[in-house]
Amino acid sequence: MEQYFRDLDGEAPSAIYDMVLACVEKPLLEVVLIHTQGNQTRAAELLGLNRNTLRKKMKSYDLI
Repeated sequence: MEQYFRDLDGEAPSAIYDMVLACVEKPLLEVVLIHTQGNQTRAAELLGLNRNTLRKKMKSYDLI
């Protein structure tokens, strides 16, 4: 994040949340799915998500 702010070069920051989420969410889903041996119900429970929400996120990252 500090590097991001240094690289702005006078421009206003935007969409920081989306940027960080995109960098973190896919690897998190991958690790949890490996840990649960692909069990989406268990993965959703570990992540505190509804299983349908997990599936939508998996589709958006081409994980299914």
